[in-house]
Amino acid sequence: MEIVSKILIALVALEHLYIMYFEMFAWETIGKRTFKSIPENLFKPTKGLAANQGLYNGFLAAGLIWSLLICNKEWSVNISIFFLCCVIIAGVYGAITASKRIFFVQALPAILALIAVLFQKH
Repeated sequence: MEIVSKILIALVALEHLYIMYFEMFAWETIGKRTFKSIPENLFKPTKGLAANQGLYNGFLAAGLIWSLLICNKEWSVNISIFFLCCVIIAGVYGAITASKRIFFVQALPAILALIAVLFQKH
């Protein structure tokens, strides 16, 4: 189960690196294709806000990657649990406040990774 949890953590981290990239550097291109409910004329004025969100997604990815690099198993598990819970909370909040799709795209993969981590712990 340890290998499965590490693969799932890595996938969640990669997803958040991608989100960081398009929110920080491709908001007016990939952002438009991703968030079709936002009027096109709002992408330019919200570029700074999106970049700020992207930075936070980068921090989530960094924490998850860090958890994969920690040699001490107990610390690795604890750090991964913390950052996966952060992703889950952000995904649930995004689903409630912005789009239900965010739950399935962000929170659900993190929930699956968290379950795998918790099963590995026992």
